[in-house]
Amino acid sequence: MSRSSKKGPYVDPKLLVKVSKLKPEDRVVIKTWARQSTIAPEFIGFIFGVHNGKVHTEVLIKEEMVGHRLGEFSLTRKFVKHGGKLTKQLEAAAAAGESAKKAASQSAAPKK
Repeated sequence: MSRSSKKGPYVDPKLLVKVSKLKPEDRVVIKTWARQSTIAPEFIGFIFGVHNGKVHTEVLIKEEMVGHRLGEFSLTRKFVKHGGKLTKQLEAAAAAGESAKKAASQSAAPKK
């Protein structure tokens, strides 16, 4: 359920204070654990270190991000890969094809 429009977007007050003290060209990483905070227009150009449960992921705020949450840009889960045997066989075939192309190009190259 979304936040009431009567209340307005939630922006962490500590972040507003930190941003007001800095200039966008300072290139200082602002560390935060407030993943639920909405990105305000004042944040554009700043770099935030958003905590994902393990480390602070650096996020450069752009104009398109305004209105979204900070946590949307710092993933908490690491995507490994889909697939099993079939995917491994396809990757091995692709690697073998690339190595064959390299070998053919080396043998076809003129010798000096």
